[in-house]
Amino acid sequence: MAPPVFNGDNYQIWDVRMKTYLDAMDMWETVEEDYEIPPLPDNPTIAQIKNHKDKKTRKSKAKASKDIWDYLKLEYEGDERISGMQVLNLIRDFEMQKMKETETIKDYSERLLNIANRVRLLGSVFNDYRIVEKFWLKNNERS
Repeated sequence: MAPPVFNGDNYQIWDVRMKTYLDAMDMWETVEEDYEIPPLPDNPTIAQIKNHKDKKTRKSKAKASKDIWDYLKLEYEGDERISGMQVLNLIRDFEMQKMKETETIKDYSERLLNIANRVRLLGSVFNDYRIVEKFWLKNNERS
């Protein structure tokens, strides 16, 4: 299973997917916690040497991943002001959405839910009733 690739968009979604991926691969603790690898005992067995090397490699990869992750977080997550602007833009985008004549209800609802989930990932409240209300209004326009 390959890790999720970050393409520069939707950092919050990638962040959640990456945490889930690392947790599934049993590597999240390695990324989250800094720990020391005990030195090899005198006259180590081949199995102990291999295990020690694997632990060092795993820690090194996790540390490098964490450094990259921290950089991406600073670069793309932004501060509260930027997040607030992103939320406002997403809410405006949500309000501007209209169902296309050729679009199915399923596609339209997925589009609205995608926007709502992006708002939620930025830490803002977005109640489900707003989505229902948007459907209701759209339904009444057709009547």
